[in-house]
Amino acid sequence: MSELLKPFEEMTADDYRDLGMKSGLEIHQQLLTEKKLFCRCPAGHYSNEYDAEILRHMRPTLSELGEYDGTALMEFKTKKNITYRINHQTVCTYEMDDTPPFEINPEALDSALQIAQLMNYKMVGEIHIARKQYLDGSIPTGFQRTTIVGVDGWIKLNGRRIGLIQLGLEEDACREVSDVGHERIYITDRLGMPLIETVTEPVLFTPQEAAEAAQLLRWIVRSTGRVRTGIGAARQDVNVSITGGTRIEIKGVPRIPMIPRLIYNEVMRQHALLKIRDILNSRGIRDATFKAGDEDVTLLVNKTEWDPIAQAVKRGETVRCINLRGYAGILSHRTQTGKTFSKEISDRVRVIACLTRLPNLLTSESTEETIDSYIWNKIRRKMGADSHDALILVWGTEGDVETAVKEIKIRAREAAIGIPNETRQALADSTNGFERILPGAERMYPDTDLPPLEITQERLERLQKQNPPPLWERFEKYTKIGVPAHLITSIAASVRARFFEHVVETLNVPPLKAAVFLFEMTRYWKRKKMNLSKMTDKRWELFFSSALAQPALWQKGAELIEMFLSEEEADFERLLKVYIPPAWKETNLEPAIEKIIRSEEKKISDKQKLKKRCMGIAMQTFKGHVLAEKVQAVLQRKLDAEGGSHE
Repeated sequence: MSELLKPFEEMTADDYRDLGMKSGLEIHQQLLTEKKLFCRCPAGHYSNEYDAEILRHMRPTLSELGEYDGTALMEFKTKKNITYRINHQTVCTYEMDDTPPFEINPEALDSALQIAQLMNYKMVGEIHIARKQYLDGSIPTGFQRTTIVGVDGWIKLNGRRIGLIQLGLEEDACREVSDVGHERIYITDRLGMPLIETVTEPVLFTPQEAAEAAQLLRWIVRSTGRVRTGIGAARQDVNVSITGGTRIEIKGVPRIPMIPRLIYNEVMRQHALLKIRDILNSRGIRDATFKAGDEDVTLLVNKTEWDPIAQAVKRGETVRCINLRGYAGILSHRTQTGKTFSKEISDRVRVIACLTRLPNLLTSESTEETIDSYIWNKIRRKMGADSHDALILVWGTEGDVETAVKEIKIRAREAAIGIPNETRQALADSTNGFERILPGAERMYPDTDLPPLEITQERLERLQKQNPPPLWERFEKYTKIGVPAHLITSIAASVRARFFEHVVETLNVPPLKAAVFLFEMTRYWKRKKMNLSKMTDKRWELFFSSALAQPALWQKGAELIEMFLSEEEADFERLLKVYIPPAWKETNLEPAIEKIIRSEEKKISDKQKLKKRCMGIAMQTFKGHVLAEKVQAVLQRKLDAEGGSHE
């Protein structure tokens, strides 16, 4: 491949194969339970109102092996004040780490076990609760309680098996309200809600295939009826690597359609970073030979009119310059769509040094209007920089700038080594930004508050009986019986699929009719905010039985049901009788159609227009009494008899 990738739309499967691209997914899905996972607070009650605030500071702890996790150390460097806004209706002392956990929620555990069996996991015989460190403050305890319920599963996608590494059951984290400077604020209503994490093997070889796998996993869990739906109920993390690169985790993908472009941009970024490494190595710059100096240049820039630095000087902040020896051209090297390598450095400074006011740095390779050239020249002389070097200015309080200078040097040195292990954040423009150092195994350790719990075979068998068939089996079945292609997935993944199959197989309702009424029309009525709970299974069965007995009712069915849903006091059985008057006999139908023809042929001479006009008038009269096909047949016969074919 060349230095730059093709545009997204032009990339092919062969292009991604040549790059050695592979991807895996981590899908987090909230479970539909009444209570949280390790306490008895209600789950799913969201509110921005709060009764109190709690301030915490996070500190890393040693693992069982006496080691610190890299992510924990990085978060500790940020020196964040973490504020939790708590509502007494959704949070108790457990979430604030003031009391031990309750036993695991059995409803949530049942849901996780059932879903794991549907995905063909090998079930564990005993669950063990572990603690996973989270020093970003999203969990007040500093760790998340988690457990594994199944390993080594699989799903079927496009005719091949996609391996699943494990399925975990764990607590959800807080919702972030804001993160500015050294102040991070969370609201705790979501905290502790049970969710499952499905981890696939890295066997997805195009961005499109990764998105398809995410959609399939989404529909599989929905088919059980045991998961929450709506905004925030599911979140995707995407792992991406290419040959010569490393696994990068892109967190918090809010929508599955974003996945292809997110992966494309990460592939581009890794490809570009490998190119940058090769350029630096060709210049003799490696880990051991990396050189960078820094100086305070506040006095040299205090007269600039460039607003970001001018305002920083007014606030009494420090301005430092870092000289990256031999890095000319590197900072402006493109890494993602619309982004350059300098953004990699800016992200580190924003996250770790807490310089969140953007822009937070300025480079000597900026193409936009910045400080005057004569000021740059003074800075170059002070730094002893020549044409082979690249300069970065950074500003802020003295402590934050000191942290920023260290991080800039670390990230610049990493560029000469390759691609650092990072967790990155999905951005709205389908690019990604630095979030934290990729966590290691050191963040996990056993939880001593809860004993192991045996998972009995009897429990698994009971849950297995509640599971729907695999989605891919339903896809094949529905295709064969003639369900419209655009409805197959939504039916197969619905908890109403069993009822759909019942009316088709037991009542002998045509699959197309059942699909349209139970799924297409109900979707329309739901958008109109109608009370669909009024249409119980018994009422649906009555409607379908009536329509089978009087086929003309299919034409009036939607009108009838919508009227019933719209009127609070409506009686469905009475409406059904009103909408099913006696069918017109053909002996009465023919004279009526003859009368319509005689009336209209005086006005219309064109035979085709006459037929269309007569059919429209006839259906206004016979709709709900006679099938349209029968009306059309009688009309055609009468027109043929009166003056030859009207085709």
